[in-house]
Amino acid sequence: MEWTGLNQLREQYLSFFESKGHTRMDSASLIPKGDNSLLLINSGMAPLKKFFLGQAVPPNVRVTTCQKCIRTPDIERVGKTARHGTFFEMLGNFSFGDYFKNEAIEWAWEFLTKKLEIPADRLWITVFESDDEAESIWMNKIGVPKERIIRLGKADNFWEHGSGPCGPCSEIHFDRGEQYGPFESFEQASDCDRIIEIWNLVFSQFDSDGKGHYEEMKNKNIDTGMGLERLAVAMQGVDNLFEVDTVQNIMKHICQIAGVSYHDNEKTDVSLRVITDHIRSTVFMVGDGITPANEGRGYVLKRLLRRAARHGRLLGIDRPFLYEVAETVIRESGEAYPELKDKQELIIRIIRHEEESFARTIDRGTEMLTNTISALRAASLTEIPGKDVFTLSDTYGFPIDLTAEMAAEQGMTVDEEGFRALMEEQKKRARADRAAKVKTSWGGNDAVPKDLAKTEFTGYAEESCEAKILAIIADGQSVETLEAGRDAVLILDRTPFYAESGGQVGDTGEIAVYAEGTAEVTFGVSDTQKDANGHFLHIGTLEDGALKAGDTVTAKIDTERRHAIMRNHTAAHLLQAALRKVLGDHVHQAGQLVNAERCRFDYSHFSATEKNELDRIEKLINDEILAAVPVTTKEMAIDEAKQIGAMALFGEKYGDVVRVVTAGDSIEFCGGTHVSNTAQIGLCRIVSESSVAAGVRRIELATGANVLELFAQTENTLLEAAKALKLTNPAELPEKCAALAAESREQAKEIDRLNQKLANSQLSDLFTGAATVSGIKLVSAMFTDVKPDTLRKMGDQIRDREPDVIALLAGINGDAGNFFCVCSPSAVEKGAHAGKIIQRIAAVTGGKGGGRPDSAMGGIGKTYMVDEAISTLQGIVADMIEE
Repeated sequence: MEWTGLNQLREQYLSFFESKGHTRMDSASLIPKGDNSLLLINSGMAPLKKFFLGQAVPPNVRVTTCQKCIRTPDIERVGKTARHGTFFEMLGNFSFGDYFKNEAIEWAWEFLTKKLEIPADRLWITVFESDDEAESIWMNKIGVPKERIIRLGKADNFWEHGSGPCGPCSEIHFDRGEQYGPFESFEQASDCDRIIEIWNLVFSQFDSDGKGHYEEMKNKNIDTGMGLERLAVAMQGVDNLFEVDTVQNIMKHICQIAGVSYHDNEKTDVSLRVITDHIRSTVFMVGDGITPANEGRGYVLKRLLRRAARHGRLLGIDRPFLYEVAETVIRESGEAYPELKDKQELIIRIIRHEEESFARTIDRGTEMLTNTISALRAASLTEIPGKDVFTLSDTYGFPIDLTAEMAAEQGMTVDEEGFRALMEEQKKRARADRAAKVKTSWGGNDAVPKDLAKTEFTGYAEESCEAKILAIIADGQSVETLEAGRDAVLILDRTPFYAESGGQVGDTGEIAVYAEGTAEVTFGVSDTQKDANGHFLHIGTLEDGALKAGDTVTAKIDTERRHAIMRNHTAAHLLQAALRKVLGDHVHQAGQLVNAERCRFDYSHFSATEKNELDRIEKLINDEILAAVPVTTKEMAIDEAKQIGAMALFGEKYGDVVRVVTAGDSIEFCGGTHVSNTAQIGLCRIVSESSVAAGVRRIELATGANVLELFAQTENTLLEAAKALKLTNPAELPEKCAALAAESREQAKEIDRLNQKLANSQLSDLFTGAATVSGIKLVSAMFTDVKPDTLRKMGDQIRDREPDVIALLAGINGDAGNFFCVCSPSAVEKGAHAGKIIQRIAAVTGGKGGGRPDSAMGGIGKTYMVDEAISTLQGIVADMIEE
């Protein structure tokens, strides 16, 4: 057997099974599609489950893949041993009702012994204890000696997961040789890692009811899995996955940055293994559109990144560096996974941003944790309270798992239950804040009469309609009649009023009773909501007349307001499509508010959106508007909607039938109201971009008449500014402002120059009558309207002029000021310390300060006490200086 690189092994395997009639499929994304049981893809079979279960038709009854996988249950063990890792690649060949045991076994043996030329006497086979068929194939067709075939029980060689397809396994093991220990028995050699499993062949031949009953399946399947890194360990003759060629290249880059070597010492090795593994996982996760977050797979990513960053600190790397190592990961794996190259810039940006974000807090957070542990030890306690763990998470960005790991290194535990309780309290407060609305007339669902029919919504097609009052709710109770002047909630049998949902605000308008074309009764609707039972709640005030349950009324929305809302809502869809084009497919809606004035759109992104990016986004939206693209709505089955690429709001639950809105490249699930053509939006303008939370950004935009209003406000501002500067043409403002700014800077420089000149003229007077302590002259003075920089310059001049001096200068600016102290080298040699002098001087005025032995700055508390503070200088210096 020859040494073979990992990338070469991958290609050899896939090409081999293509020659056996298999279709090579690309690795699926790490984000499971349509499988809510998984957070991340963790096996080669996982993305193919739909084929095994008959939920989809495979491209061929024979398929081969190399699947990227992530498993994190043992994340705390990663680094501490060389066996554990979170990222791996799984080679697999699969049969969906086609070939079975004979071919699976024959081809596995052919690939290992013929293609890779692994000596047959270094391979051991295990089979399920009652699988005579598999043992017979290995012995009689392959020629493996009986003594090299081990029968094992259900725990080792039978695959099943609850009910459904299952079956026995046959594993192929590789003997790494005597250097890994003696061979006394198969079990003993496996325990000492002399023998390692490299390939598992699963024969799905039974259908289990989950209760111990197994029925033979008519169409049997093959599911095999071979860890690519495991195979490379065998082929390259190395100890573990961290010494495989591609993984080593990543580790060498880390070693170069840290200035260390692998195998120098165990502590360093742990950190190197952690970083090497975690950066591999990180790059692939970000490449598949996962971004750091506080929940779900985004939390896994954040945890991996921050754990790696912390181990970088342990190696002495005090700057962001993981984004540099990411380039090596992409270089090593980019040929097999071209999406990494395609998204290289985005991957590096996201990793760097997360590193820089954590770097701002990691040192302070580590210091807090260290101080907390010290205090707990002093009190003979071993558990870090939940409130401290919460502070580390909320303020310093430490995932609880990272805090727990760091605590464990010091022999401490964390109060996880207390932490979870505080996190839940925070979530409840946030939910309560969002839900806080003043609806005094609404008494909750209990106020609605029993068995009341749902309200039919007609607002997609019409802006007014006749309706019947089903119920009147006033003061939290159902009433039969309503008099003028009272606040109430009306429930109708049908309505054109849109109820607040999906971020779109509820409609306003009026519900009236007409007689001969004149409204005799008018109920002003100020908001529309919907309860959990499908009743539309028209919230408002009866302005004229009287109403009673059962009355026929005309419900009419405020059409001008509705049209403005529709323009903003359709623009929000165009915005999301533009964001994904400019920033990347990782962008997803994280919340929105659409009203008549603005669209406020929250989206997942890791950093501030740059001005040039905002310009491109705005142009894409306006291009769609000017193209007059039809906006269509259609109800369809949710599976059909997903197949055409319709975007759903993350975390939202949908029924079997959904409403899909299409506007150009934008296809989204949406129950809101929209324009029928993008041209009706008129114009779009991005008003602002800001941060909402970690990993969530917010854009506000305006459309239609609101944009014209923005332009008018901007024009008025420019005219007022031009008038203030005595300009007739606002176009001259940039040039005029630049000239004024330059003039202001020159004036500031001249003021500083004059102050310095004035101060210099006073310097010679400072030495007149100066006190001396142990041969060191003490000079002091107070100046007004002098900046700290001027004090420093004056202090440096005094020190340059006199070799044996301590100078204390005070600068007063209104009600505030600064002390500055300098000590010459000879004064420092005799024990003087400028930082300690400032500390004591500033304290006299109620201020604070400190610094180096040769120079220090401090703040003045009470300016009227400066003279008293300066008078203490001689005594302070006398205490310090050696005779």
